[in-house]
Amino acid sequence: MSTTPRRARLLVPLLLIAVWLGVGGVLGPYAGRLGEVATNDQAAFLPRSAESTAVVTAQRAFRQDETLPAIVVWTRTGTDTDTDTGTSTDTGTGLAERRADADRVLASLADTPGVAGQVSPALLSEDGEALEGVVPLRTDLGDDLAGTLDRIRTAAERVPGTTVQLAGPAAAQADLSDAFAGIDGLLLVVALVTVLVILLLVYRSVLLPLVIIVAAVLALGLACAIVYALADHDLVRVDGQVQGILSILVIGAATDYALLLTARYREELAARTDRTDAMRAALRQSWGAVVASAATVVLGLLALLLSDLTNNRALGPVGAIGIVCAVVATLTFLPAVLVALGRAAYWPAKPGARPASGGTGEGVWRRVADLVDRAPRRVWAVTLAALLAGAAFAPMLTSKGVPLDETFVNDAPSVAAQRTLSEHFPGGSGNPAVVIAAADRLEPVLAAARRTEGVAGAAGTTASGRPGGAPLVVDGRVRVDVTLDDAADSEAAQRTVARLRTALHAIPGADALVGGYTAQRYDTLRTAERDRTLIVPVVLAVIFLILTGLLRSLLLPALLVATVALNFLATLGVSALVFRHVFGFGGTDPSVPLYGFVFLVALGVDYNIFLMSRVREESLRHGVRQGVLRGLVTTGGVITSAGVVLAATFAALGVIPLAFLVQIAFIVAFGVLLDTLVVRSLLVPALVRDIGAPVWWPSRLGRSDRSDG
Repeated sequence: MSTTPRRARLLVPLLLIAVWLGVGGVLGPYAGRLGEVATNDQAAFLPRSAESTAVVTAQRAFRQDETLPAIVVWTRTGTDTDTDTGTSTDTGTGLAERRADADRVLASLADTPGVAGQVSPALLSEDGEALEGVVPLRTDLGDDLAGTLDRIRTAAERVPGTTVQLAGPAAAQADLSDAFAGIDGLLLVVALVTVLVILLLVYRSVLLPLVIIVAAVLALGLACAIVYALADHDLVRVDGQVQGILSILVIGAATDYALLLTARYREELAARTDRTDAMRAALRQSWGAVVASAATVVLGLLALLLSDLTNNRALGPVGAIGIVCAVVATLTFLPAVLVALGRAAYWPAKPGARPASGGTGEGVWRRVADLVDRAPRRVWAVTLAALLAGAAFAPMLTSKGVPLDETFVNDAPSVAAQRTLSEHFPGGSGNPAVVIAAADRLEPVLAAARRTEGVAGAAGTTASGRPGGAPLVVDGRVRVDVTLDDAADSEAAQRTVARLRTALHAIPGADALVGGYTAQRYDTLRTAERDRTLIVPVVLAVIFLILTGLLRSLLLPALLVATVALNFLATLGVSALVFRHVFGFGGTDPSVPLYGFVFLVALGVDYNIFLMSRVREESLRHGVRQGVLRGLVTTGGVITSAGVVLAATFAALGVIPLAFLVQIAFIVAFGVLLDTLVVRSLLVPALVRDIGAPVWWPSRLGRSDRSDG
């Protein structure tokens, strides 16, 4: 081949590389800027049609804007409290004489920037061991929330002889923001270093892992830039959880797709002398599997748009954008760099020395294929029994939400403050249920609320902001604050809210709505249950349709969908045991099972797509039996590597000290490994080998008479 044509054939790859490097230079910094448009205000992610959401809107008529309560808790300096018994050892003076000091401090906070609404007077606990005051803050403080809380703490410390703690939703949100601080840098570094180490061990190559990492980073930069622009125009919402998951999703998916392409390119380099021809062949043979795999994840994520929870709806399009960017980078930038580098990309390995595809591979995957070939029924029966045993524990995974003291992996200041508050005051003190009702039915509403089991007290909002005054009436409606006996984040408080709604809805003409923090948690739980019932079948149907189009079969896609669903249930069962007995979690966030399902099923089916698309290719040449064995041998190493990489990247979410992300990290990481090492390696090949040609019905492979090879 002449020099000029060779240079001309390299022109397109070089142009693609230049374009991507330009994209990286301009858009790359956005990977670290999503925090600028992210919000960790959980009020922005309430169920759209829930009663508690309607209360948030109705409250604005009474207090211009919904507020975020910060609860100041004073305890005596030198008081030792036994957190198990709730008893205190008196080593200081009483707090009754300090109440006037606390009142003056609270009154002085009214003009503090960020404070909205009436600051409560100091309330002395019945045991005389603590004081509390509620300071309502604006919900839109963002990064200024921490500074506002610092000013409140500094003022509160002027009460002599006391120890000050800050509890309530405002303090919890500040701790949540601290947990996500630096998520762009820390999570990205951990994930990239993990992937790089795994790739170096797998490929024993210097350049190729770096090329794959660069492709993933470029995809992430492009995705973050698009999401930044959409979030800046309020077209999508981003919080710390979505932000972290996006980074992991893009890096993991881009690396998986890259592994499939580079493995196929390596095979083609062994069979061809021209690097461009080898890449064309590799793309021709692998792009369908890559696009189909990405489509399952994209459509699975977009199914979250059916959710009534705003944070679920936010993750859907954001995650889908990330996957699309990963595919684009894999099918454009990566091939261009590999063509430009040729065999040097694999140095010091020599791809030309490896045997071409043909099912004659050696090592562990040849032994696995031999096992599947010798005893397919025994293999699938044993693996199926093991998965069913794991799935039997799935009902033990409770998804009724987690209390505040389990939200953070490590004890956070707001958690310790809430614990102190609960020891001295009613559990719902400072964070009441909020009732909006007709003004002419105020007395029946108050009476019904006070009679409700689990209610410590109820009082209407007054025009003066002080107890005993005339009720504040706005557009014929009044607001009633209902203090609950139990902590606002407890299941018992949620049951009280349900009873309160039943009682108040039964009052003729009251038109009562019950909201507030506890009601929001209750509505979120009910909505999450509804979302799972709706979205899970939709995702399974989408995956089935994609597999049907790719494999041109009906029976095999149904089989694959069933295996990935079983893998998910087995993963939930193991997770239930690990969360309870290893991590000490009492339950999970309502969104955890749905997120785990979408990620694990949509991503897990990728490996079946990679395997079965190759099996189909080999079956068309060599018959169904040999097709299964050759497909397993040729894809075994690359798919296992891809599974380990994806599991490791999701495990990186564990560096963020939040139970939600730790739970998602474990479910996806463990589930991917289980799918890669058991379902894809043993169960599926054994089932296909045992069923034979009919598994491909109604395609022509299903009528093949070459099933014995």
